[in-house]
Amino acid sequence: MATAGDLYVSSYMPYTCACPPSRIHVLAEPKPLYCESSPTLVWGNQETIWTVSGGALTARPSARVLYLSRPKKDFSKYQHRSVIGGRALLTKYGYPSERLLRLAEPKKFLPAFLEKRARESPEWPVSLAAQNYNPSKRILELAQPKGLHPDFVPPREVPAQISSFAIKASASARIQKLAEPLVKELTCCTRHNAPGSVISMVSRSPRKVVASPRTIELAKPRQLPSNFKPPRDAEWPVSEAAKRAVATPRLLELSQPTSRFRMGLTALNPDAFRVKEAALKAVCSQRLHELAQPVRR
Repeated sequence: MATAGDLYVSSYMPYTCACPPSRIHVLAEPKPLYCESSPTLVWGNQETIWTVSGGALTARPSARVLYLSRPKKDFSKYQHRSVIGGRALLTKYGYPSERLLRLAEPKKFLPAFLEKRARESPEWPVSLAAQNYNPSKRILELAQPKGLHPDFVPPREVPAQISSFAIKASASARIQKLAEPLVKELTCCTRHNAPGSVISMVSRSPRKVVASPRTIELAKPRQLPSNFKPPRDAEWPVSEAAKRAVATPRLLELSQPTSRFRMGLTALNPDAFRVKEAALKAVCSQRLHELAQPVRR
């Protein structure tokens, strides 16, 4: 394709394209850098992936294509946004400010907390003797993970996979009717609907019966014992004598809480499992070696 002034002349056929070259040159220019600190953008060449046909090269753009190829207007100059903190807004691909870097630092421990800790971390250094120790066969045997029981049965798989059609199926009116529970009526007593109604009808003769003195005595509720005291309230008034009482040294001694040793990492004795030299030189008898064997199942 050759250039002749402001017009582009195709080499395939003598046809003049009316597309303004200024817009093509604007679109062909690379994007500007938003920040000087950003890495240099390397763009590819202008070669196409496949050969452009002659029809595409000689096509005349329509009025709609020319309208869509116009660049958008820049409305940023009409927007006035307030600046927070008296600082200008960060540009795109810009580095954080000193304030952001300071806020991003992790929180430091207080000096009082560091003084109370027995160690800098819950892990303590291992001695060279422990690192170079040669374990015995018994220790290696005990270090083996526990195997599965011979009677162990793994979880069974689902016997049948439910198809997606059965999951998405909707029950018909007949199936919903068959799925309702069977309601059986009671034939041993009268059916009652309202709560509090009698189960069976009382005849007239029991209604006219006069209770004897023994029946009336037995119908009375059981009385509480004479020495029964009701439970005391959670709060009760304290007497003036109790308020003015002075505790004796014995009461003060008994009121002290029980002191127990701490079981945390600060009270952990790292030498608690140290083996004595005499135990290291001891010779195991045949009976002890036989008793040390694990139980075989």
